[in-house]
Amino acid sequence: MDLAARPWVESYAPGVPRSFDVPEGTLSDLLDASVRTYRRATALEFFGAPTTYGDLGDAVDRAAAGLRSLGVTAGSRVALVLPNCPQHIIAFYAVLRLGAIVVEHNPLYTDRELRHQFEDHGATVAIVWDRVAPRVQSLPADIPVTAVVAVDLVAAMPASRRLALKLPVRRAREAREALTTTEKLTGPRRLVAWRDLLRHRPLPSGHPRPTAGDTAVLQYTSGTTGTPKGAILTHRNLLANAAQGRAWVPGLEAGRETVYAVLPMFHAYGLTLCLTFAMSIGAKLVLFPRFDVGLVLDAAVKSPPTFLPAVPPIYERLAAGAAERGADLRSIRFAISGAMNLPPSTVETWEAATGGYLIEGYGLTETSPVAAGNPIGPTRRPGTVGVPFPGTDVRIVDPEDPARDRPPGEAGELLIRGPQVFQGYWRRPDETRAALLDGGWFRTGDIVSMDTQGFLTIVDRIKELIITGGFNVAPSEVEDALTAHPGVVDAAVVGLPRAAGGEDVAAVVVLADGATLDVDSLRSHCRDALAAYKVPRTIVQAEDLPRSLIGKILRREVRTQLLNEGSRAEGTGDSR
Repeated sequence: MDLAARPWVESYAPGVPRSFDVPEGTLSDLLDASVRTYRRATALEFFGAPTTYGDLGDAVDRAAAGLRSLGVTAGSRVALVLPNCPQHIIAFYAVLRLGAIVVEHNPLYTDRELRHQFEDHGATVAIVWDRVAPRVQSLPADIPVTAVVAVDLVAAMPASRRLALKLPVRRAREAREALTTTEKLTGPRRLVAWRDLLRHRPLPSGHPRPTAGDTAVLQYTSGTTGTPKGAILTHRNLLANAAQGRAWVPGLEAGRETVYAVLPMFHAYGLTLCLTFAMSIGAKLVLFPRFDVGLVLDAAVKSPPTFLPAVPPIYERLAAGAAERGADLRSIRFAISGAMNLPPSTVETWEAATGGYLIEGYGLTETSPVAAGNPIGPTRRPGTVGVPFPGTDVRIVDPEDPARDRPPGEAGELLIRGPQVFQGYWRRPDETRAALLDGGWFRTGDIVSMDTQGFLTIVDRIKELIITGGFNVAPSEVEDALTAHPGVVDAAVVGLPRAAGGEDVAAVVVLADGATLDVDSLRSHCRDALAAYKVPRTIVQAEDLPRSLIGKILRREVRTQLLNEGSRAEGTGDSR
């Protein structure tokens, strides 16, 4: 393909630039600019409690000074183990202001999952939800965390809600226990309350600042295969993707948008669309610690959303909930779906309910994460993932020889090059070399086709990752958990398609002599080692597993057999 021509730009919506220049500066500069411009405007809203941009900027400076007192310096890794809350935003930008590196974690991860990541990145300070603090304190002594900052989510709520949570009734007690711990926190590592971190004087304005090429975030991903590894994302990578997102939606009104953060910000998709993109346009960011239809519809009465990034199941549940309640969603002009395929029926239902656009985007953690999207306008093409973002180049190549481009219209592996492409995997030079080719091309592992207008259609995945609920699951990780059970001698894990989009985790197990299949026991065993979304919904038994000549399990054949045999009905159940 003649990359200079970039045929896809002719399909851009009116107002989207055909060329793209990465903004100067860093993510710290991005926030500073919004603080200066929108100082009195609401930046964050949490259960109705507002935080202005001016107060956000002050809190970031104070938290940065507090982190410096804990020994955080340029290049230090700081682990964030937090749901969506104001403290998450403050901590993120405070770490970056020092030139340190944010490492995001899912607070629902098991001890084993957290340990693997902490061993890998070597963070010395962890800022964690207080309910998770005991688990971080209990990490082995050889993990170099010296200080744990405990965050109480309730403290960020309005006074009326805090008082309601103290009522001596069962419902209030259960709600309080879901949001914070009632136990006294102790442990071998230094324990610091978040409120104490904010009691420091603001960081001096002359304190050294990060540069555009500095690493901003280590975002863990399973990449194309195997164990999760840290994708290195620089300030320039993330700043570029936020700017590409702004350019993609020409109807945005800076300082007047309300973005709903229902996506977890520890996920690359939520991080960019909420932590950076929303802040860059001076939006009001309404934060939800977890997705709940009732909470979202209640919040929409006071602060009607205008921009909603989410995944298909969220759109479906919100549209159904609004119809049932008679709620109005017509304030939402723009909705961008990602992380899993978007069914046309979901688009039809959503757009009928809102009168706005719902488009599908495509990306990976390694592309910060968005690399392509459907135009927000009449040129969009449902069933595709759209066209490359401004400033992004793509090639379709022979997966066996990525130096050979495939002819137009013929499926092949998608390569991506652009300012949002990551710098490599943390401390994994061999895997970095395999993923990043000469010229800055990133191998996605996705098989796609591209038409003459540049629209991309996902055909298959070389990688065997399972995408469930918008999250990546590495089959090998689930297989390791299953085979650790004394009754299982072998296992193969695959993804089976859901009718509504995405995949369910399914497992085929070979049992030890004399063992019988006990699905509930195996799921319980997996929950001790894996986050709930990784636990298989389907578990079936087999005498043996299909293998290659060298003994490798052929997961594709396992998946085909399950689909052909209709085995999803056997041993199924909701593990979430």
